[in-house]
Amino acid sequence: MEEQNVTPGMKILVVEDSRTQAEYLRHILEKEGYRVGMAPDGRAALEAVAADRPAVILTDIVMPEMDGYDLCRRIKQDTATSDIPVILVTHLSDPADVMRGLEAGADSFIIKPCEADLVRSRLESILGTADRAGSDGTDPGMEVFFAGRMYTLSAGRRQILNTLLSTYEIAVGKNVELQEAQERLNAVNRELQRAVADLERANDDLSQENAERRRVEKALSEANKKLQLMASITRHDLLNLLMAMNGYLELAAGSRDSDPETSWKFVSNAQDAVDRMTRTIRFAAEYQKIGVASPVWHEIRDVVERSRMYTPLGTVALENAVPAGVEIYADPLIEKVFVNLIENAVRYGETITAIRFSLEETGGVGRIVCEDNGVGVPEGEKEKIFAYGSGKNTGLGLFLAREVLAITGITIRETGSPDGGARFEIACPAEVIRIAAEREA
Repeated sequence: MEEQNVTPGMKILVVEDSRTQAEYLRHILEKEGYRVGMAPDGRAALEAVAADRPAVILTDIVMPEMDGYDLCRRIKQDTATSDIPVILVTHLSDPADVMRGLEAGADSFIIKPCEADLVRSRLESILGTADRAGSDGTDPGMEVFFAGRMYTLSAGRRQILNTLLSTYEIAVGKNVELQEAQERLNAVNRELQRAVADLERANDDLSQENAERRRVEKALSEANKKLQLMASITRHDLLNLLMAMNGYLELAAGSRDSDPETSWKFVSNAQDAVDRMTRTIRFAAEYQKIGVASPVWHEIRDVVERSRMYTPLGTVALENAVPAGVEIYADPLIEKVFVNLIENAVRYGETITAIRFSLEETGGVGRIVCEDNGVGVPEGEKEKIFAYGSGKNTGLGLFLAREVLAITGITIRETGSPDGGARFEIACPAEVIRIAAEREA
């Protein structure tokens, strides 16, 4: 057969049972200037070919009544239509589809979903190299064994070449698409990895925030319990003092005329009760500050340095051996704890000449140590000095210190020897003491 010119206005028959697919192909072909006929299945297609011979037939394979292979075979076996190029439109999911197409005499393939550029180039190629079956001397009955089956190929050499080239083109195109998809997948994977890394960082930050929030909530809960306890203690003490003062005043009134001297002693006792009430109220005012603000991280060395400024040391030397950069998680009143330790050492050390703050670590617990070379604390007084209302100067300072520290789980005890000076150990669990650099980790 002589080569045909690719001329717009030629008729293309589209055989497709899907109306959507058929209309899509019609749109592509009409845009290129072709006339388009349509048939819903193979039988209708044969009738359309008989009524108005097309230049090319594009046929789906999977159709009711008659599939694309049978339609192609009938077209090629009819001498009146055998020279009409038939292009199979298929998903080409199996290599055997190519052999079945060649067996039926197909001229080429177009892969679904159809792309306009591919449809145009395939039509140009077929119309430019159209060939009548068997005109190139190839035996139309050539047998080929493939994938466990014998195929009898009725296609000519040019048809076979066109089919193989179109199949190769499809394979190359799919490979390019696969590579592009792989690159996109790699890019998406990189984005996903970055997103996962960001999510992990955000999750770590959230975990730290949650841990911080839990510490704050626990500390505030502890502070609230302590405030309620102190309110109860204060009410009890004030009522007792009021009753004592009232009793002294009644006794003073009863002996005012008969024994003025004794009466004034009762008045003096009542005044002492008033003084104790005043101290109790002042202490309650200090105590209510506990837990008002959330606990925060404090650098221990800085707290010691600030605390020394509030206490006249006189001739007493204060050594701050706490390393820089170590932080403690505690109530903002932590500074009062260190001020109280310094004041007590200076006030009650008697022979004291030096105070030293240092840091120790044993068993995963950090210990802030305050020690001096004064007279020390007798064995029987080591716990009493922390009790409310007992000890020298009412003991309220060390009681308050222990309460402040306990808000975040920190403990304090006296471990010195009576003849070797006082030694206070502030034990900090691992979760409330850290190196400042750990914040950036």
